[in-house]
Amino acid sequence: MAVIGIDLGTTYSAAAVSIDGHSAQVLPNQEGQNTTPSVVFFPDTDGAEEPMVGEMAKNSAAGSPYNVVQFIKRQMGNPDFVYTSPNGTDFRPEEISALILKYIKQYAELDLGEPVTDAVITVPAYFDDARRTATKQAGKLAGFNVLQVFNEPTAAAIAYGLTSQNNGRVLVYDLGGGTFDITLMEIRDGSFNVIATDGDPNLGGFDFDNEISKLIVADLAKQGYTVDEYDDQLYAEIREKSEILKRGLSNVAQSTAIFTIDGKTYRVRITRDEFEAATETLLKRTQERLELLLENQHVQWSGIDYLLMIGGSTRMPMVRRMLERLSGRQLRHEIDPDTAVAIGAAIYAASLSAPGGGSAASDADGATAGSTGSDIVISDVTSQSLGVIVVGPNDRDVNSIIIRNNTPIPAKASDVFYTTVDNQRALNVQVTEGNDDDPRYVKILANQILPVPPHPAGSPIRVTFAYDIDQTVFVEVEDLTENRSLGTFDIDRTANMSNAQMRQAQSKIDGMNVD
Repeated sequence: MAVIGIDLGTTYSAAAVSIDGHSAQVLPNQEGQNTTPSVVFFPDTDGAEEPMVGEMAKNSAAGSPYNVVQFIKRQMGNPDFVYTSPNGTDFRPEEISALILKYIKQYAELDLGEPVTDAVITVPAYFDDARRTATKQAGKLAGFNVLQVFNEPTAAAIAYGLTSQNNGRVLVYDLGGGTFDITLMEIRDGSFNVIATDGDPNLGGFDFDNEISKLIVADLAKQGYTVDEYDDQLYAEIREKSEILKRGLSNVAQSTAIFTIDGKTYRVRITRDEFEAATETLLKRTQERLELLLENQHVQWSGIDYLLMIGGSTRMPMVRRMLERLSGRQLRHEIDPDTAVAIGAAIYAASLSAPGGGSAASDADGATAGSTGSDIVISDVTSQSLGVIVVGPNDRDVNSIIIRNNTPIPAKASDVFYTTVDNQRALNVQVTEGNDDDPRYVKILANQILPVPPHPAGSPIRVTFAYDIDQTVFVEVEDLTENRSLGTFDIDRTANMSNAQMRQAQSKIDGMNVD
């Protein structure tokens, strides 16, 4: 039975299969395209849901904006996001993504002529625990056995490293439709050792499109038409044409869009210079992340052997110019930026399913450390820091980091804290995810009240974190005065769907036909 790799993207998704574990072929969708828009359209049927996925759904956005869900990847792991269809059905992000994955599963089975159950699904390297878990849940709802939730830059590096047979230090610059990642790694004879990763889950081509939309609105205003901010249908058309203009400006110096509004035709011209000026701050954000990662790792550009550009947004000429200026070298796309992640995921999926595969230790961020059936060895790092909230100077709450980001995983670390009052009877253990020492800028993963024996103020308490192979954060709290454990617990992922919610969602998704 075939095993596939899936790049579940913000704007476009792709799937691939590897037969030999060293190369892969992209699976075309039912329209014969290598990529599928990550868009779901819900027609008003006054009955059973009959969602459409892909190009037809995307083409319906301008005419029926309320019936279309796009960019759902940005909402993964967000328990507060709910889309209500025209038929009154509520959908969480995991369920929307499941419909996209179900469509991919359907066309993969048509292409291969056999059932497809096992899959590796990729995520941005900087995705946190809630987003990774939501992705895995979406895969399960779609009918997949998710072998691994795997980092996109590592997948792209596999696609590059195994096909080129190149060894050395690689920097992966991944600017996709909705997310941005940078990863520094070492490739050596089929071994992929991640050194460090950084990124922004809310920066991608979508944001560049938004700036073009603003330019269009401003140009229409100059021509005498003021866009009503509540005109969702027109804004949907503007967004659609913004993406088309952006793609055009990657190849020509000026691009034009035509709008017919209230019977009048408006011609909007956007130049590449205007576009690049409007998006300069967005590009600068990627540069700052990149330079900070290299600075923190004490790496000079002379110490980087290969620079990979992946993600469709790297086709923008200003991205290549920036990277050429920083690196001092001429660049080209070494691999297809649209399909490299899916190809690498497919190769890795094949290695997991090969004889001896899957015996490797899976890390907390979804990669695998150790040998697999195709001799691919992955060593990854934590993308997010883990810590606890403690009382700092001036009785101010502080996020105290215990396992720092970019720590090789699996990982285990401890720190000692002290009680604040005499005869303290309870300890509030607030587990955090994030790199800031200010609790306002980190995510609370868990909040556990543990009883403690009465001791004088200043009695030592040790907190131990372990990032295990199943993406689970394990916490132990010890009373060092009496040298005994006060309790252990796993993180209860409150941002994700519960088992009961998953069962209900499974029944819902299973009962839908996806076109």
